[in-house]
Amino acid sequence: MTEPAGPASNAGSNSRLDRLTLDIERHAAAAGWDQPPHLFALVETADLLRREPQLAAELGLVPGEPGGLTPVDQGELPEHASLDELLAGIVWPAEVLGTALAVERLMVPPAVEQGMPQDESEALHWLAQHPERQEVRLVVAVLRDGSRSAALRMRAHDSETSVLTGRDLVPGLADALADTLSD
Repeated sequence: MTEPAGPASNAGSNSRLDRLTLDIERHAAAAGWDQPPHLFALVETADLLRREPQLAAELGLVPGEPGGLTPVDQGELPEHASLDELLAGIVWPAEVLGTALAVERLMVPPAVEQGMPQDESEALHWLAQHPERQEVRLVVAVLRDGSRSAALRMRAHDSETSVLTGRDLVPGLADALADTLSD
């Protein structure tokens, strides 16, 4: 992941953020399945080069387009009961222009999801046993300007050409990530 994304556009679709999201997804795919969640700070590449020259050298960064973004993996995440709990405890400083999360989940079709129990532990058991469940890797990225991007790879169709993308694939997760950027 050494190619920084370029400047952000206004809220909504952002092709450079889309490319960065796919780059993060490819990075996660290279590590294989059954990985813990990875949280990324999205920082301006020029600012990273100036503030953290050793880290920039480690990542192989070079000055790129003005406003380019670089994902910085936050490493092992603290213990948390749920992803919602983890994200609720994060507030990024102003230097962080966005954030991204790579996480694996079990999903079922929307029509089936309506029958899922409300209790979290019961829901997890229900999902694990459901015959229509699919293991997926989600990468969701948001910027302070409201831009969003998401990528979804199904374990059953584990191919770079089968990755689904879109702004609103996982709106709840995108909202939770956006809340970490609130001032």
